[in-house]
Parts: sequence; C-alpha cells; structure tokens
Amino acid sequence: MHNDTILLAQLNPIVGDIEYNYNKALEYLKKAKEKNIKLVVYPELYLLGYPPIDIIERYPLIVEENIKYLEKFAQQCSDIAVLMGFCEFNKQKRGKKYFNSVAYINNGKIEKIMRKSLLPTYSEFSEGRYFEPANFKSQDRIINFNSLKAGIIICEENWNDGDFFQKPLYNFDPLEILVKEQHPDFIINLSASPTRTKKEQLLNNLLSHCAKKYSTPILYVNQTGSTDCITFSGTSRAYDKDGKLVARAKSYAEDFFEVTYPLSEKNRIEPLPKGVEKTLNSQKEFSLDYEPDLERTYLTITNAIKDYFNKNGFKRAVLGLSGGLDSSSCAVLLADAIGKENVIGISMPSKITSAQSKNDAKELAVNLGINFYEIPIKDMTDASSNTFNKVFDEINSAWGEYRYKAPLTFDNIQARSRAMILWGVSNEFSSTLPIATSDKSELYMGYATINGDMSGGFAPICDVTKTKLFALARWMNNNRKIKNAIPEAILLKPPGAELAINPKTGKPLLAEEALMPYEFLDEVIWRLENLQQKAQEMLEEKFLYEKRHNLTREQKKQWLEKFAARVQFAQFKWSIMPPGPIVDSRSIIRAEYIQPITSKLKF
Repeated sequence: MHNDTILLAQLNPIVGDIEYNYNKALEYLKKAKEKNIKLVVYPELYLLGYPPIDIIERYPLIVEENIKYLEKFAQQCSDIAVLMGFCEFNKQKRGKKYFNSVAYINNGKIEKIMRKSLLPTYSEFSEGRYFEPANFKSQDRIINFNSLKAGIIICEENWNDGDFFQKPLYNFDPLEILVKEQHPDFIINLSASPTRTKKEQLLNNLLSHCAKKYSTPILYVNQTGSTDCITFSGTSRAYDKDGKLVARAKSYAEDFFEVTYPLSEKNRIEPLPKGVEKTLNSQKEFSLDYEPDLERTYLTITNAIKDYFNKNGFKRAVLGLSGGLDSSSCAVLLADAIGKENVIGISMPSKITSAQSKNDAKELAVNLGINFYEIPIKDMTDASSNTFNKVFDEINSAWGEYRYKAPLTFDNIQARSRAMILWGVSNEFSSTLPIATSDKSELYMGYATINGDMSGGFAPICDVTKTKLFALARWMNNNRKIKNAIPEAILLKPPGAELAINPKTGKPLLAEEALMPYEFLDEVIWRLENLQQKAQEMLEEKFLYEKRHNLTREQKKQWLEKFAARVQFAQFKWSIMPPGPIVDSRSIIRAEYIQPITSKLKF
C-alpha cells in the first residue's frame, strides 16, 4: 500500500447555523480535493453543531435542514470520500426522536449511516435527553479505505474500556466488539469532547491504551471552539498500533489537519498548552501548584469569551473595576479575547472604597489600554437608602420582630447600584455585554450579590477558584505580550469587597474574615468535587493548609460547618448565575451540575 492522506477537519461549528457549518465544511473539502486527499473526516454532529441540547426538540426544522445540507454536500463528493457527523430522525415507532449519526459519503452519495450507541448523560452531557441509543452492529461500522478496513467509532463509544476504567458506565464496549469481530486496520473516532482540568491526561492515556491493547491505530478528530459554557480544545490526533502519539493538531484553533497513513512520526505534532504534558501521569491530589494548567485555563476562558461574543453578536464588554483580583483578571481576559478597544472598565467607588483601590483600578486600565471611567455611586446609594428606610419603617410596624439586627441592605445597595450602571451602558450602546466577575470560591459560599456583582451576561471566572486565580493572574503578567498589566499591589492585597466595615478592626471587611482562608476553602471544594468527601471525612484528613499553618481541630470543624451552611444557602444563587466557561475537573455551573434549590444536605 502506498501512502495516502486523511484529513481530520478540526472545525468550530455554530449550533443551529447549518448553512455556516456547511460552508465551512465545503471550504475544507475543496482544499482537500486540490491536495488529492482521499478521505475527509468531520467531527461528531458537525453539521448541526454540538451540543444542540433542547434546540432540536423545539425546532425540528433544524434537523430537516441539516439533512438537506448533508444531501447537498454529498453531491460535492463525487471524487472524494467523507465521514460527516449529523443529526438524523428516528423513524422507528418507539424511542427518542433523533439519532446522533455519522454519514459515510462516497462516489457522490451517502453509502452508509452509522448511529451512536453510547450516549453520555453525565457532567455537561445530556444526549440521552433527545437521542435514541442505537443497536451496535460491528459490520455496519466498517468503511473501505485504499484496500484497508477502517472501523468507525463515535466519541463516547471509545470511553468504556473495562481495563482502563474502574467502573465502566455501559454494559458493552463498542470498540472491543468492533475490533474483535471485524479486525479493522485502523479506527477513526469522530468526537465533540470538551476540555477541562486533567481531561487531556485522561484522553491521551485512554486512546494510547486502546490503540496498544488492540494493536490497532486510532485516528481521533475533535471539534474546537466554544458553545456557552462548554469549550472544545481541538487537539485532534493519531496513535500508532503501539499506542504512541504520532500526530496532533493545534489546540484551541481550527486546523486543516492532514494525517498520512500508514502512520509515522513524520506527521505534524503540535504542542499542547504549556505545562499540560507534565500532568499526563499525575496523581489525584489537591495542590497549589497550578502552573501546569494555567495556559490551558487562559486559552479555555479567552476562547469561550471570544466565541460567546462572536457567535451571539456582541462586540464590546463593560465591567466594574474594583481594584481587586477578580475584576482585574476579568479585564485582562476580556482585552485579550475581544480587543482592548472593545472593553470598558468603570470604577464605581462608594464611601467605603479606599484610595488605593481606586488607584489600582485606574493603573490596571492604563496598563491594559482599555477604556476607563470613574463614576462615584454615593448619590445613588444615599438616595436608595433614604427611600428604603421610609419603607422599612412602615414594614417594621407589621413585621418588626423579623427585622435583622445587622442587615446587609447597604452592602447590597452598593453592589446593585454598580450593576445598574453597567446595565445602563449595555442598554445605551449596541452589542455591549456587562460582565459578572464572581469567582468559584465565592460563588460556592454565596459571597456575591444577586443583581450586583453576580449580574451580567457572561461570567468568565465562575469556575476558577481564588487560589488558582491568583496563580493565573501572575501567569498572565508574565506571559502576555505586555507584561505586568495587573499591578503588584492588587496581587498582594487581601481580597475584600469593600462593602462593609469589620467592627473588630474598623477597616473594610476582608473576604477571608467573612469566610475562611482561601487556601483551606479551595481544598474543601476540591475534596467535595473530586473525592465526594463529607465534612467528617475532611475533619480527619490532613489539609495542605494544616501543613503550612497552625490549625486547631475546633477551628477546622467550625470552618467546615460554615462551608456546609453557606453552600446550602447558596443554591438559589448558583441557579441564576449567567453562563461562564467550565474550566475545572468538576463545576457548579448549571450546564453541568443541577441541585434542587429546595434540598437539605447532611454534609
């Protein structure tokens, strides 16, 4: 057999924009023909866009349109073979309405349709909600390529290996059946697999394991780009029969990725985000060494921002600049994603805001080159307080015994006044989106104001814990073209919302005074999400914080109890957070995790 080239078409589709996806696919097809490429492989569900969620349930015309464009695309393939992911109607009398399918196009017609058999319904996936799992027949998964047999697998069907996973989710392994019954010369996997912390480690090790286990090369094509909270890194790749990586596409970018078969190391191997290679064999433990995941985190968030804005027709962003870590980090990420000229930062000091914070916010804006304005909110908060006090006095005559001794009214008036200004800018200037700047640690604790700092159209750092955000901020200062955009004073400043005064110190209340040390809090979050540990288990565990600081058992118990109480109270806040990119290995973003607001947990 002579060498032939397969194109893994790593593209960034838009869910529901069939014509756009078709034209992108056609662009790559024409270029492939010019280069005499024999086979073009597009990602899973490419024509419709992934993930469609409920759009196909509400608008079945979209499914009809993707089939129409599939047939139109087939007419362009008289002299080239294609594997194309699309959505198909289930014409059987029973089951869900649709199949997640792959069409094999050859000689200008659709020769074969393959339907996905394993449908993920965990984390950010909900395919079982609208797709019917197909019966897996190995003979239907073979196509001929240059006198060789290629076996076709659709994403999740590669993720059920009994030797790799301790507890596989499904009762059969399509890849195992395909290899044992059909003995293909190589495997092609069409995927739409999102990125998150340690996902590359899992993906690399799984595909390498399967290729070596069956002594069968695997070619894997993945989409890139973002849809709301879900980001796809791309990084299509190939492994030889010994499980060795021999080809890898770009990360976080579309790529016309040619792979020569038989596989050899002469194929292009693009680097992963810096640091990720270090984690390919790392153990599952909490660490404050975030360095291996910082570039991936940065790329995930900036790509999510870019696609959310571009695909939804937004051009500009407006955010409040407090002079703190969260808003400063968001400003950098936005400037890099959509351009500094498209970002407005507004400092909105109250009577509690320190001069240092105002100076830090202005210095950050100057360093970044974004638009900057200062709008004091004293008049707004005074007017609101005067109005509220009259109302509260009247209500007090009826419900006096229910009035809080230390209400948060004035704290929240400040935060909501700021949100009002941001939304005002959005309402006044076209294609402008306000940004919510809450981080994951504070969201877990409900340490954010509804219709205040939680308010916005997108939340860039809602899945980044505070300790990781400090590391990311320093990474951005060291790795952007323009260094040290975030002033050192911000990185050294203890976090605090500057909404209230601590009666013990007479100074603005710091976040760790209201909550607990972030180093401890973030490990609690990690243990809950990754190990599913309860408070009593955590009480007996040795935290990283305890190795670095003196901590009594009683204090630790109090912090764990505070965490449990605040998380329970925070459920309704999580439910109304604007969308933001999933970054971590586990998340509380509603695209992944949904807990009943009306629930009681014995943490």
